[in-house]
Amino acid sequence: MPDEVALYEAVGGMAFFESLVDRFYQRVAGDPELLRLYPHPDDLGPARRRLTLFLAQYWGGPATYSAERGDPRLRMRHFSFAIGGAERDRWLEHMRAAVAELDPPREVAHALLEYFDMGAEAVRNRD
Repeated sequence: MPDEVALYEAVGGMAFFESLVDRFYQRVAGDPELLRLYPHPDDLGPARRRLTLFLAQYWGGPATYSAERGDPRLRMRHFSFAIGGAERDRWLEHMRAAVAELDPPREVAHALLEYFDMGAEAVRNRD
């Protein structure tokens, strides 16, 4: 698995994460079950920006997310949303499709998907 800095550089930097998140949110926008979790479903722009900045930072890009929002604390930030197994699975379905559409090198896709599996389960807060 590539390390975080190498992955950010390997995928071409911020543009990759912007494209990944755009593809992901195009799917979310068409998924009423998942969309209901968003406080502002008619304007996903702020959520797109936060996810883009978070992922870019996590994989070795600029620390803009932390500069703007502080420590990620993903579980705490998602606690007010009812995220059960079904929501986790829908989120993963859309993110996996976005990764597949971008078709990054196999080791990059593996690293991303492994992280998304772990992260999606970590924010699940309902049975």
